[in-house]
Amino acid sequence: MKSNKQKVTNNIVMLYIMNATQLLLPLVTLPYLTRVLSVEGYGVVSYVKSLMVYVTLIIEFGYILSGTKEVLEAKNDKDKLSYIISKITLSKIILSAFAFIVLLIMIMTIPLLKRYTLFTILSFFTPFLSIFIYDYFFRGIEKMQIITMRYLIMRGTATILTFVFVKNESQLNLIPLLDIIGSLIAIVWVNFEIRNMDIKFEIVKMKDILKSLTTSFTYFISNVASTAFGALNTLLVGIYLSPRDVAYWGVVMSLVGAVQTMYSPISDGIYPRMIATKSLDLFFRIVLFFIPLLLVGSLITYFGAHIILLIIGGKKYVMAYLYLQQSIPLLIISFFSILFGWPLLGAINKIKEVTFSTVSTAILQTVGLFLLIVLNMFSITSILLLRSVTELFMALVRISFVYKYRKSFKTEIERA
Repeated sequence: MKSNKQKVTNNIVMLYIMNATQLLLPLVTLPYLTRVLSVEGYGVVSYVKSLMVYVTLIIEFGYILSGTKEVLEAKNDKDKLSYIISKITLSKIILSAFAFIVLLIMIMTIPLLKRYTLFTILSFFTPFLSIFIYDYFFRGIEKMQIITMRYLIMRGTATILTFVFVKNESQLNLIPLLDIIGSLIAIVWVNFEIRNMDIKFEIVKMKDILKSLTTSFTYFISNVASTAFGALNTLLVGIYLSPRDVAYWGVVMSLVGAVQTMYSPISDGIYPRMIATKSLDLFFRIVLFFIPLLLVGSLITYFGAHIILLIIGGKKYVMAYLYLQQSIPLLIISFFSILFGWPLLGAINKIKEVTFSTVSTAILQTVGLFLLIVLNMFSITSILLLRSVTELFMALVRISFVYKYRKSFKTEIERA
């Protein structure tokens, strides 16, 4: 039987394979798309993808955290696990209907989306199909290898098909269609694994669905607030800045997002074990290990910004190098704000504290964006500066909560 340390290591390794792929595949397709599409065309792709973050958020509704915890607490009880999956799946289907209505309203009110209605609607189906992939379940039973494999199948298929079929801007609608094909293949594989585990779908009472939504609402509010940092920025960029700025922002945020995906395996790998062990010693050992890598990566980004954008976007995007350099403080600070959130405070049931830190920071970010617009100072540079300041605020609030509740964690001696 694996020790706690071995389980954490295995979780992080498997999630790092997935996140390395999450980093690699977009960075492979990004240079291709920026070359076969116009600057405005790529701006549309990045803008709609950012909008789908909101759609995904509504459909997920915090279940990636609350569902993981519920599955973990059910242990190996097949009946309980079957009921949890059935309940969450039905809840997400209801949420997806609401998300689609909201999307239709946005299409009717935002000119950019109205011009690309079919592309936007097709893009909706990838987050919808994620309902049937059950990542929260596999995180809860700590089988991260299944999550990794489904991602490789889904994104790998879509990436290969993109290179084969997307040759110019007239084939823009093929991009979400190919994502749908990749998702369907992943769904078939994942559900085969579910059946092998003897997990079956059951009839669920409406009151249990409502209770489930209520329980997960706190996690959802926190995730909504954190999304305000990224997706809301992109949404406003699409409204107030030029199509070229939208494209520049999209490329830089793709790179920032790629780096931040490298933080996710650490966060996701720690979370289940921290719930079980509440070991503060293990947490800090892992954080200290990654700090030198974080600093080296930041230096490479700063001095290599020109080359990175030349390789990734081509000559059309080199002028955005300054924005990439300006994003470095955000990359450093977000590492700590992420890890001191759900993996640490969430593990000792300080859900309200995590939510408070995120919501208060989101309010600060939203007020800041409003002021930038009112004062006619809304630009990519000012958004990045505001984003770094608000991220620092969130990190400090979370660290203060960890210090306040430090006695809720266990040392190695106490766990022995």
